[in-house]
Amino acid sequence: MKVKRLFSIMLICLFSTSAILTLGACSKKKTSIAEYTSGEVAAESEETTQPKTDKVDIVNTDSKSRPFAISINNVYPATTVQRGLNSAYLIYEIPVEGGQTRLLSFFKDVTDDIQVGTVRSARHNMLDYCFESDAIFVHFGGSDWAISQIDSTGISDINGMYDSPFWRENPRNLATEHTAYTSTAKLLDYAKDSKGFEMESDNASDTLVFNYNPSDVDLSSKADVTSANTVSVTLGGAQTTTFTYDAESKMYLRANNGTDAVDYGTGEQFSAKNVIVQNISYGYMPDNYCLDIDTIGSGTGLYITNGYAVPINWSKADRHSKTVYTYAQTGEEIELSDGRTYVELHSTEFGLDVE
Repeated sequence: MKVKRLFSIMLICLFSTSAILTLGACSKKKTSIAEYTSGEVAAESEETTQPKTDKVDIVNTDSKSRPFAISINNVYPATTVQRGLNSAYLIYEIPVEGGQTRLLSFFKDVTDDIQVGTVRSARHNMLDYCFESDAIFVHFGGSDWAISQIDSTGISDINGMYDSPFWRENPRNLATEHTAYTSTAKLLDYAKDSKGFEMESDNASDTLVFNYNPSDVDLSSKADVTSANTVSVTLGGAQTTTFTYDAESKMYLRANNGTDAVDYGTGEQFSAKNVIVQNISYGYMPDNYCLDIDTIGSGTGLYITNGYAVPINWSKADRHSKTVYTYAQTGEEIELSDGRTYVELHSTEFGLDVE
């Protein structure tokens, strides 16, 4: 009897130990209220209690990487062979001589190797917007004023007249100045390895002009709001850029002088989530040829997103300061919807239609 009892006790102990081990392997430890309040939460519970933070998709707002600002051709027929604009997060359309415009297009943390072009020459006012984002300026030659100020300011730049991350393609028998392309991968390697540029700013905020709202921006209840299904901006006299709102994609589709603007490589139409019309004035440099845009000071404009437009004001303290865009009624700084932004530098002597 004693042997049987001892054997039974051993079986019970063995079964109990096995059951405890099994339960421990299959279930998580419950955390008591006392443990939460005393900070003794197990590491396995921390993951599920961390708050989720919404992130913007168009650009990594935590990244210190310096963007590339590329001067892109926007004169016909070069507009028919443009590439890469839909991979930019920010594009300034800047008036130049002859009533034409150039597109200063910003690329940051691009993971794919994007072909961009065609690349054209620098104008001195482009530097004012490069400084705002601590950008590396990419261009192919430039006006005398631009080259002089590039040298005197020491801005980081890559110039196709001397630097190598460019190639030429001429599928439509265009003039040579309309045939230069580059790519984001070539620029990144060349900037690091050949030019030895610092590739990061001190702070992520130094590389971005705007604040973004990951939840999107609804302007419909703002003061002085108007519908903005079509935005037509004439810049410099010879260039009219039209943005047409597509309610399904919630994007504005871009056209040059009445012709859809499409990527020569992909066939995709160029688009924007946000459009800022920044009213500016300009004179001329001493050669009476190159424009001298009044980028410093203050003025008015429109902020357009998701089918609506509202009046804004802008101000820029000096050449290296960021332009600040605020709602005209409240003075509050605007936030952008999560997406690509075009800033149209528009002289009020030319037309602007918003419907």
